[in-house]
Amino acid sequence: MFPGANAAREDADFVIVGAPLDVSTSFQPGTRFGPDRIRRFARSFEDYDHHTDSRFTDLAVHDHGDIGAWDDARDYLDYLSGVLADVHREDAVPILLGGEHTVTVAGVEAVEPDVFVTVDAHLDLRESYAGNEWSHATVTRHALDVADRAVILGARAGSEAEWERATAGDVTVVPPPAVGDWEPDFGEESVYLSVDIDAADPAFAPGTGTKEPFGLDSRTMRTVLTRVAPAMDGFDVVEVNDQDDGQAATLAAKLLRRAVFDHADR
Repeated sequence: MFPGANAAREDADFVIVGAPLDVSTSFQPGTRFGPDRIRRFARSFEDYDHHTDSRFTDLAVHDHGDIGAWDDARDYLDYLSGVLADVHREDAVPILLGGEHTVTVAGVEAVEPDVFVTVDAHLDLRESYAGNEWSHATVTRHALDVADRAVILGARAGSEAEWERATAGDVTVVPPPAVGDWEPDFGEESVYLSVDIDAADPAFAPGTGTKEPFGLDSRTMRTVLTRVAPAMDGFDVVEVNDQDDGQAATLAAKLLRRAVFDHADR
């Protein structure tokens, strides 16, 4: 159980679901261990948050546990989306713990947002990667099958075709140096927020599958959460693996808590 997620399901305003999918990681696997590591490295955190003057244990968070993954990614996403859609229909915020970034597709399909906001080192706008249309490198393209537009914060890597796709009117890319000054303008739009931990510079989160230097620092990522979380209808943090001493999982767990605190305090 995620520390402090002590609410009963019927009383929950936030429901955590683990999704340890690890089938398309293209460089350094291990995201199957992400949900457990995020929960474990959250154990040392204080319950109280002085920024919002609230306690995590008072915010009606429930941990559903993990949905064990299998090899057929599309079949798994269909099942996972159904679980998350039930949470959304119950007027709670689904919080997804990856797992590879592919699991985000299930979250977006469940929530059906107007805007997909992703904090990511990569554009993830490929049609397929290594012949796989459900690769972790295709997530934002799939999200745009549901959402009207995508905002990619911190991107610094992509193929030539992806950068060309990113010039279309339904995609906004905010490079790492500009993320701290970015201000969202959602109006009445619904929002899904996805955090790929590789958006962080590897100095802050080395335990991830596809590292990209020159990324975001942890404070900037916290700022993004504070600005976007009040508007979010769904949230995930993904691509944490077991290839470090807990830095990536600790950052992911802290960002999850930031999202809950700031959404509850909106």
